[in-house]
Amino acid sequence: MGYVAVKGGTMAIDASIKRLTYERLKGEEIIEIRTILSSMRGLVDQVMSESSLYSPFLAALAIKQAEGSMEEAVFLMRAHRSTLPRLYYSQTVESETMFVDRRISASFKDIPGGQILGASRDYTHRLLDFHLLTESVKDVRQWLESYKDELKPIEAVDEVGYFPKVVDYLRDQGLFKRYEPDNSQPTDITKQSLQFPAPRSARLQVMTRGQTGTVTSLGYASMRGYGQVHPTVGELRVGSIPIYVDHPNELEKESDEDFYIGEIRVTEVESIVPVAVKNENNEDELEFEIGYGVCFGQNETKAIAMSILDQCLEHPESDFPTHDEEFVLLHMDSVETTGFISHLKLPHYVTFQSKLDSVRQVKKEVQPNEN
Repeated sequence: MGYVAVKGGTMAIDASIKRLTYERLKGEEIIEIRTILSSMRGLVDQVMSESSLYSPFLAALAIKQAEGSMEEAVFLMRAHRSTLPRLYYSQTVESETMFVDRRISASFKDIPGGQILGASRDYTHRLLDFHLLTESVKDVRQWLESYKDELKPIEAVDEVGYFPKVVDYLRDQGLFKRYEPDNSQPTDITKQSLQFPAPRSARLQVMTRGQTGTVTSLGYASMRGYGQVHPTVGELRVGSIPIYVDHPNELEKESDEDFYIGEIRVTEVESIVPVAVKNENNEDELEFEIGYGVCFGQNETKAIAMSILDQCLEHPESDFPTHDEEFVLLHMDSVETTGFISHLKLPHYVTFQSKLDSVRQVKKEVQPNEN
C-alpha cells in the first residue's frame, strides 16, 4: 500500500527530476558514504530499523540519495529489500549471547554483572558544541590517539563474558512467572498480510519496523494516561548478536555445525510492568509482567516505547486506544503512513470536480427558493 508515483507528462517529470538533482548538487559539495557511516550512526540505525533491512552501507547510500529525508530513505530501502531473494532463515537469536557495549537497569542499582554505561548522550549537557565548527581531521586523529593511550593499561579479556538477564534473576526469586518456550512458527508480515487478532510475533515485527516517532508517541500517550502501562526499565542492553544458519543440505541439524555469517547490532529492552490480579480470595494482588522491545542499531527510546506498547497489546480488554492493536499497528508503518498522506499530492481532478458540481447544483436549487 506504499505510495507509487504516477506517470504522465513525461517531459515535465524529467524536468522535475533534473531540478531535484540540481538542488542536491548546486552547493558543489559531495558527502561520502563513509562519512555518513562514521558520523551519522543514529540516522543509519534508524533507517535500518524502519526498513527492516540490516545493511549500514545501503542505509548510508539511501540517506545520501534522499538528502537526509528519513521517510524517503526508508522508502528506498524497503523498495530495495523487496527485490532481494530469501535464501535461508537464520537460527533463533539468543540475546544472552550478545556482546554487550551498553547495559543499564533503572530498576536496580546493583545488577548481576554490573551496569555498563557505554556510549550514550544521556549523561551529556545538551549545549551546542561550537568547537565542532573548526574540527579538522588532524584534531580527530590526535583525539583518537590520546583515547587509545588511555585504553592501553586496561588488560585484555581472554574470554568473552556474557551478562545474565536481570529478569532471569527475578524469576529465580519467584517474582516472575516462568513460561514454556513458544516453538510455533513466527508470523512474517512481509510474506503475508497482517491479520487481526494478530499473534505476538506479528505485533513485535510491526513495531520493530515501525516509524520511530510514531512508536515513541504512542508509548508516551500510554504513560500520559491514554493507556494503563507505566513501566520501569528492568534492563536495557546495546550490543552485537551473532547470526548463524544451518547447512541447507544436511538432514540432521546440529547446532555445533551451524555456520556463523556475521553479527547485527541491536538495542533490547525488557520493561517491568506492575499489574493487579485477583488472588484466590478475589482480592487485588500485585504482580509483575514483562514488556519487550528490540530494534536494529542503537535506538533506545524506540525500544523502550516498543516494550510499553507490547505490554499494552497484551491486554486488549482495556478501552484505551493504545491497547487497540488495530489502531496501534495500522498507524505506525513509516512507508504506509507517509505514503497515504503523500498520495494527496496526486491529481484528484475528477473526484474534486464531482464534489464541486454537487455543491453548485445544491446552491442552484436553494437560490430560487430564496427568491
